[in-house]
Amino acid sequence: MATKEHCAELARQLRVVIAVGREVGRALPPETPPATVAALTILGRHGEMRMSRLAEYLDVDMSVTSRHVAHLVERGWIDRTPDALDRRSRLLRLNPHGEKVLAASSDRAAEVLAAHLSDWSDDDVDQLTGLLDRLRLSFGDCRTGAHAHPPRTHAN
Repeated sequence: MATKEHCAELARQLRVVIAVGREVGRALPPETPPATVAALTILGRHGEMRMSRLAEYLDVDMSVTSRHVAHLVERGWIDRTPDALDRRSRLLRLNPHGEKVLAASSDRAAEVLAAHLSDWSDDDVDQLTGLLDRLRLSFGDCRTGAHAHPPRTHAN
């Protein structure tokens, strides 16, 4: 088991990781700020879903999610279609244009990281990636509402 002292140092280093994430986000084009990329990434990874489910994944309230969705729809990066199970609801889906925007944003983030990690080996990057993934798995689902509601099986 890790000691309290080791965990305290890890906590300090995690603040640095957050700062690095912000720096990568600042390098993204103005039309794709980090929140936009996050929404596109969630739709790309999890597929079609309702706005309420996207809000859960983003861990923000519905009004914030609504603004993100409006931004994505205005730019033609996602489609909204009626939900066959509940006509009052809309399903959100990443479309081919949105997939291109997401790929370009991911490429830009990778370029920024590659520039800063030019003296790192692929093995070093793989090791850090594996350890960060292990850290994420140790914490499970950290979204605010994730512990209040069991995961749903239908695209929400």
